[in-house]
Amino acid sequence: MARGDRFRPGVRPGGRIRRIRDRRLLDALETVAQAPWAGTVWRSVREGRDPLACWRSGGRWDDGSLDVLYTSESREAAIAERRFHLYRGQPIPPSRVRYELYELRVSLEAVMRFSDPEALAAVGMETARYGRLSYLERQRETPRSQEIAEACAFLGADGLLVPSAREPASNTLVVFCEQETRIEKEVVGNHGMIGFG
Repeated sequence: MARGDRFRPGVRPGGRIRRIRDRRLLDALETVAQAPWAGTVWRSVREGRDPLACWRSGGRWDDGSLDVLYTSESREAAIAERRFHLYRGQPIPPSRVRYELYELRVSLEAVMRFSDPEALAAVGMETARYGRLSYLERQRETPRSQEIAEACAFLGADGLLVPSAREPASNTLVVFCEQETRIEKEVVGNHGMIGFG
C-alpha cells in the first residue's frame, strides 16, 4: 500500500479526495480546546528561500495533504531540527547546502495545544519513542502524528503546538496555512547562516 493510501480510499467528483478518518481520534481531539496563539518563533530555511512559504513537506505533522509552516519556539530547537534533517544519519552533512535562521512573528486564531507527550498519548500517539528514532527509522512514528495533524486541520484548527522532537524544553508550532481563519506571519529578522561545523 502506498504511503497515505489508507487515508485516501477514493476521489469525489471534481477531484476532491475522500478521506476516512478515525472516529475515536476525532472524538478525542474534539475535547482539545482551540485557542488563539501569538508569539515569536524560529525557522531555518535553505538559503534564498522564503521563510514564510508553506509547503506540503510530508513531515512529522504533515501527511503531504496540507500546506504547513514548521517553526520552533526556541532558536536552539530550530537548529537542532535542521541538524537532524541535514545529517540524515550521515556523520558529515552535505557541504554546499546552506541554511539561514529566521525569527518570525506569528498570530493564529485556533491552535490546538499538546503541552507534553502525555497530552499526545491521550489522543492515541505512541510517545515512548517520540523524537528518539534515528533519521532512517523516523517513518515508524510519523503515520500517527500525521493522522493527528490532518484530523486537527479537519476540525478547523489553524495550528498545532506540540513538544519539540529534538529539543525537549521547547515546542514546535505547526501552522496549517490553508485554513480560513486569520493567519498572520511576518519576518522579524534574518539571523544569518547556521554553522554546523
